[in-house]
Amino acid sequence: MTAPPAELLARADAELRRLEAAATTVAANLVDLDDNSARKELDGARLTGATAAAWADATTALAQLWDGYGLLTALTTGARAARDQRRFSDAEKAAYVEQVLGRSITLSVATVPLAQRGLLGAGQVSTTCTPAELLAAMEAAFATVVDVATRAGQVWQRLLPRAAELAAALAGVRALADPDATLDEADRRLGEVTAALATDPLGCDENGLTAVQALIDRADAERTSAAELREALSRRLADARTLAGELAEAERAARAAADAVSGRFADADIAAVTGGDSDLVAGLAAIDALATAGHWSLLSPRLADWNRRARQRLAALRDAADHNRGLLATRNELRGRLDAYQAKAARRGLAEDPTLTPLTETARAALWTAPCDLSAARTAVAAYQDAVTALTATHTRDGKL
Repeated sequence: MTAPPAELLARADAELRRLEAAATTVAANLVDLDDNSARKELDGARLTGATAAAWADATTALAQLWDGYGLLTALTTGARAARDQRRFSDAEKAAYVEQVLGRSITLSVATVPLAQRGLLGAGQVSTTCTPAELLAAMEAAFATVVDVATRAGQVWQRLLPRAAELAAALAGVRALADPDATLDEADRRLGEVTAALATDPLGCDENGLTAVQALIDRADAERTSAAELREALSRRLADARTLAGELAEAERAARAAADAVSGRFADADIAAVTGGDSDLVAGLAAIDALATAGHWSLLSPRLADWNRRARQRLAALRDAADHNRGLLATRNELRGRLDAYQAKAARRGLAEDPTLTPLTETARAALWTAPCDLSAARTAVAAYQDAVTALTATHTRDGKL
């Protein structure tokens, strides 16, 4: 057999070196791919949807890749052994060139069914390729596997931490809020997205997490508004309790003032302290019960009505106390005025004046006899005062004083 041209042999040698270097690189990349976490996750997961379809194609490509690597290493090992022989015959050179540059790799052998064969047709059909074609096919298969694993891994790296953050945020808001339909919806949607991430990362809609975030934000805003409402109503409720204390003190003071004038003045002149605060006490207790039960939305109108009635009652009690204290104050002021004018009359020598004596008796009877008629007492004291003033002026003019 004629030896192949030197140029062809040199080309085969260069190609063998390229194939050997490629086999080394392929081995390293296959090891890295085998260790890839995303590939492992995809291999172990029960995939659905777009990811299941893409990984099925990638799995086929991966099997072809490993098969191709086996064929490539077998070829380079055999070719290197042939080339490194000490004696390299022309026939061996020709076989070597064909092995490295020709369609020397059998990819598959298929049996042709008898019904599909012609009389001269072969019983088996082989699919062959050159080492270079095998390497190109392996590169395409590798790209397919890496593409699916990389895209799935990127989705997981990007969305799983975000889903975890949303789960934590959801738990945080739920811990502070009452049972809430918005949070339930956020929980449901987050579960759907998380399930999709686990089984179909390539088909997972990232907008689902955005929707969950919006629901959590809305629930948190509603919770904050509710918290602000509770805080405001709690302050108003505390103010109402303070007002209830003022009411109790005002009623005690009003009843004490009423007791102080009872029997001393006519009943018609006394501001009566009727009824009690029991209805207001019961009303505030009912409002407290609503607050304890968390029915804050019901509190505001009830609290406003209670405050209105309580302040009306407080004003009435204070007015009654002031009025009744005023009765005693007026009587005592009239008594003091009468005493002062009697002292003035005595200093002027008018204490036994026959004009003043009946006026004195009338005024003292009005002021020291119960029930005291303040109108009559005021008239009597004024009459005595006028009489003393007139007598003093007359005596002064006549030179008697």
